[in-house]
Amino acid sequence: MDFGFSSDDEAFRADARAWLDAHPPDDTPRTWERTLGEAGWIGLGWTERHGNRQGTLTQQVVWAEEYARTTNTPPRLGHIGENLLAPTLITYGTGKQKNRFLPPIARGEELWCQGYSEPDAGSDLAAVRTTATRDATGAYRVTGQKIWTSHAHDADWCFVLARTEPGSRRHHGLSFLLVPMDQPGRIEVRPIRQMTGTSEFNEVFFDGARAEPDHVVGAEGDGWRVAMGLLDVERGVSTLVQQIGFEEELEKVLATARDIADPLLRDRLVRQWADLRVMRWNALRTLGAPDTAAPSVAKLLWGGWHQRLGELAMAVRGAEAAVGPYDWSPQQPYELDEQQRSFLFSRADTIYGGSDEIQRTIIAERVLGLPREARGQ
Repeated sequence: MDFGFSSDDEAFRADARAWLDAHPPDDTPRTWERTLGEAGWIGLGWTERHGNRQGTLTQQVVWAEEYARTTNTPPRLGHIGENLLAPTLITYGTGKQKNRFLPPIARGEELWCQGYSEPDAGSDLAAVRTTATRDATGAYRVTGQKIWTSHAHDADWCFVLARTEPGSRRHHGLSFLLVPMDQPGRIEVRPIRQMTGTSEFNEVFFDGARAEPDHVVGAEGDGWRVAMGLLDVERGVSTLVQQIGFEEELEKVLATARDIADPLLRDRLVRQWADLRVMRWNALRTLGAPDTAAPSVAKLLWGGWHQRLGELAMAVRGAEAAVGPYDWSPQQPYELDEQQRSFLFSRADTIYGGSDEIQRTIIAERVLGLPREARGQ
């Protein structure tokens, strides 16, 4: 399927490619964010100017593709602020909030994390228990725990979904708060060591952390609407970027499998290749178009696909895939290669970001109009 890139888009691609080639990242990921910001590459899709260059939807795709294809660029630390919070502020934020928070994100100076998931809530976002009460100055005091918070150890700010109405239940009485992370004694971040050996996820504990009165996005008690609006923009151009990474992973598996004679494995490889093409076509088909089901369908597609790829990579390598550790030491108890890490990490693909069960329920109830599942009190 031809996405229909214009000559202007291809000229934009050449500029992006030339800039990336001329600016190999040799500093920390945080410094790299500032480099991207100074060059105007952050916030291409924003509908308002706040220190960033403007880019059409197709140019956003072009930039994302070229960035993903550059082998030495680090994963983006600013993704959450740029692609999740910024569009939410543009839609629901006040002028003061936009002027305060969008320019530092565009410059790559302030990093954000997302305070949604909780230990007892899982994928059920309406079950959050973190509370926010007003103190004598009118500020919010946030108390509770969030979990699986990506890059919380690097973040300057966290947008937190908290319960501001005592006694409220489910999606009622929630507010969307902007909370600074630099509050010693009020906020504690504990990295979660995963079976991959990495710890990009964190537990975050709030003990009366302060959020300013004017740092609630939307009205108090309107947090559910804002939170759902954020989830609607979570899977857009970034879905295409993710698929470029998937394509590179698949190519490495295919390279390992060139001499595989097993017809069942070869059939699985072909199926994996075809399914990736279907995902890309579906992402292009729904890009920029309002579609209630699109985010849930996309999550179901890529979560299962990536998990199957990890399993396939191990099957292609056979017994060698289970070999390890290599250079064992108490400081580095085990070392995994790229495919082993991907296989282990992918076990969570069908859980985080909204489990498969939650996505199917959303599609059934909100799109197909099927009867709602009975819920206990």
